[in-house]
Amino acid sequence: MLVVIVTHMSVSSAAAAPPEDGHVPYDDESAERYRRKGWWSGRTLPLELERAADLHADRQALITPEVSWTYRQLFDNARAFARGLRATLGVRPGEAAMFQMGNVAETVVTYLGCLLAGVRPVCTLPQHGTREIGLLAQHTGARVLFTQGDFGNGQLLRQAQELLAQASVDKVVIARSAAFEGATGYEEVLAAGRSDAPLPYLEVDPGSIAVFQLSGGTTGLPKVAPRLHEEYAYNSLAWAQAMQYSPRTRMLYPLPIVHNAGISLVIQPAVLAGACVILAPTAAIPDLLAFIEQYRPDVLPLMPPALAIRLLEAPHVRDADLGSVRDFVVGGQKLPVEVAERLRDELGIQVRQMFGMAEGMFLLTPAGATEAVRHHTVGAPISPGDEVRILAPGTETEAAEGELGELAARGPYTIRGYYRAEAHNTNAFTRDGFYRTGDLARRHVTPEGIFYSIEGRIKDVINRGVEKIHAEEVEELIGEHPDVSTVALVAMPDPVLGEKGCAYLVLEPGAEPLTVATLGEHLLKLGLAKYKLPERVEIVHAFPLTNVGKVSKKHLREDIEHKLAVETAREER
Repeated sequence: MLVVIVTHMSVSSAAAAPPEDGHVPYDDESAERYRRKGWWSGRTLPLELERAADLHADRQALITPEVSWTYRQLFDNARAFARGLRATLGVRPGEAAMFQMGNVAETVVTYLGCLLAGVRPVCTLPQHGTREIGLLAQHTGARVLFTQGDFGNGQLLRQAQELLAQASVDKVVIARSAAFEGATGYEEVLAAGRSDAPLPYLEVDPGSIAVFQLSGGTTGLPKVAPRLHEEYAYNSLAWAQAMQYSPRTRMLYPLPIVHNAGISLVIQPAVLAGACVILAPTAAIPDLLAFIEQYRPDVLPLMPPALAIRLLEAPHVRDADLGSVRDFVVGGQKLPVEVAERLRDELGIQVRQMFGMAEGMFLLTPAGATEAVRHHTVGAPISPGDEVRILAPGTETEAAEGELGELAARGPYTIRGYYRAEAHNTNAFTRDGFYRTGDLARRHVTPEGIFYSIEGRIKDVINRGVEKIHAEEVEELIGEHPDVSTVALVAMPDPVLGEKGCAYLVLEPGAEPLTVATLGEHLLKLGLAKYKLPERVEIVHAFPLTNVGKVSKKHLREDIEHKLAVETAREER
């Protein structure tokens, strides 16, 4: 049973200040309805989290290979970090801060500490390069960077020094290693905040921005989803209720925690429910199996199909005791039915599916649904306030029942516009506020209810595992190579990750052919994240064109699919 404190402010007492520049607010009628229905509480996100943590103070909150903390211990550290940010760095409520930290306890403390300080986390990943961090810091106005000194081979320290030197940020806080000159140590921030001073978030308006989440690439106009206090708190509460989280829930999470999935499927819902998070440093299958057997989680709240496939192929998985797992939720890309069936037949795992986005809307298959629902759809929206339309692509007209169309979403935790992106918002949202996801979906009316399946996408995005690679961003940087005349990046199928990037290149006359290695070297020098690098290069003399003269990526995708099929057939002979 989910335990939360529910008391509501009146609409007038929860009235928000005027929206800041670049933020698209909810219309007054919707905001009033969401509060009247009890979906919005009129309180800030950190207040909701702090109240829940106090209610569950002596329950186990966080387990990593290094710590096992109660909620009292976790929030004592988070409160100290919040106060220390003001004491050591002079950071004030409403400022934004960049993250480059992995799955360690210090990351959870830093994220919660930011909220308690009224500081807006920008949920960037340790895999992002200097280019992405610099662009996003500029876009959000962030002047602080939190980084992890012992992540990987220490590349984040070098990156932090570069960002500081080029004035992309003014302040750097380093966890888990010594601070270089000009930076501040994590422990120094904690020590400075061990006091009873009032928490800075008490100055924050509940209608303001709490967190910046990312949606895709950062070419020219970064796509940043501003998540507001009331709606983001409700997003996490609705997920906790849909998953039936309780103080007895133990969830294992191996994916990057400072990501919309990690925050709104795991950290915040766990706090609101008094549940325990078991944070795995990596998604390596041997480590995951060891964590399951040692800590006995009952929920794996997000497993990409690629990870599920690796689990099935692990040498000793059938000897492992997976009996504690009651909810194994798959999302991030389309789940092949045969993988769901293998999980059932070989490991005894009954999968559920979910579909989510940084912009808000979550769909989830019910735990008790039949396999027709759990294996073939991503479920239904998690809130009674969620609204879904299936639109004829390129229009605001709803598709006929059962027809394929673009998934569009609106509701009490789906944003009404990207941050500082007026031109992009014109195309990304309908005139009445529905977010156009770019995903092709179908509505299924069944005896069990109405559910949705995701069948593909409209957007020019490559789904590599759980990461989305925007082709335009990579193409722009490839085009800076002096030997490249024209470039088109397309998705090629991959049995494990779902898709990988294939770069089609038209070279300048007389240029030497580029390889995956030489092209990757060029892109890494420009600061592109490693996971976005093309994993195949095709050199062509010209691109196929559509009847309106545009590059026909459809034909390029068909070409690479044919080449891969031929290569596979040749290998099987």
